Amino acid sequence: MSEVKFESDVKAVEAFGAKYKELAAEIGKVIVGQQDVIDSVLISIFSNGHCLLIGVPGLAKTLLVNTIADSLGLNFNRIQFTPDLMPSDIVGSEILDESRNFKFIKGPLFANIILADEINRTPPKTQSALLEAMQERSVTTGGTTYQLAKPFFVLATQNPIEQEGTYPLPEAQLDRFMFNIWVDYPTLEEEIDVVKRTTTNYTSEVKSIISAEEILFFQDLVRRIPVTDNLLEYAVKLVNKTRPNQANTPELVQKYLSWGAGPRASQYLIIGAKCHALVHGKFSPDIEDVKAIASSVLRHRIVRNYKAEAEGYSVEKIINELL
Repeated sequence: MSEVKFESDVKAVEAFGAKYKELAAEIGKVIVGQQDVIDSVLISIFSNGHCLLIGVPGLAKTLLVNTIADSLGLNFNRIQFTPDLMPSDIVGSEILDESRNFKFIKGPLFANIILADEINRTPPKTQSALLEAMQERSVTTGGTTYQLAKPFFVLATQNPIEQEGTYPLPEAQLDRFMFNIWVDYPTLEEEIDVVKRTTTNYTSEVKSIISAEEILFFQDLVRRIPVTDNLLEYAVKLVNKTRPNQANTPELVQKYLSWGAGPRASQYLIIGAKCHALVHGKFSPDIEDVKAIASSVLRHRIVRNYKAEAEGYSVEKIINELL
């Protein structure tokens, strides 16, 4: 593994900003618009987190993940989640080889980027096969633990409309995702551009912009970015405010939420804010960086009660009012 070196952290931060712009431009060759989505996915990758992409069919969620994998120059596997998928179909299984010994055949989980397509279409038993991989970056089968390649990310997609025959992700699994990203419809201009590109013989090759070693170096750089105590306090207080029945719970939360976000949300707010700051050429994050990623971090970690649903109080509205 070749060592990535820079004269100083200042030079490293500048190099990171340049690489990030290159990546965004390369992905833009294939993906029209969706800039916020691309930014969020890249921030989660450089923060060493996983992403859940939610959007109606046909919004190029799978293409987006494919394109990002190509531009990052990493091994990529797509797993199509279906009701009959078994844990061994993901993790791998042991078989008897010619010499009558058990041999472990690695499943598709052994790659740098995993696209878990329609993750809520598979039963909890198979969903939970991802849990250890996402948290520990390892897989245990037949009493043996296998380390996964670094870097390792799970980018999962989910369709919010057709909920028949789906198995909603348990809270413990949702909490493993750093970001919950809402993929929206393109604007009129963007859609015209998409149709233009996809109904002619236009093709675009995506080049690999960054190596696995550089990604690991920049992940480490993100963690080394200093954070002021008042920003730490701001992030933790924000997460604290989402929890009902606490000392400083706002009336809004007491009225509309049944569960708030756990400590992982505070950790992800800080790591994400550090990366967001680096992307925008800053050497230390501020409150604006926390606010920029707060919705993606909190959206899937707070649970509304019946009153909120009855009164049409969305998660977004609650988060915006807390901010």
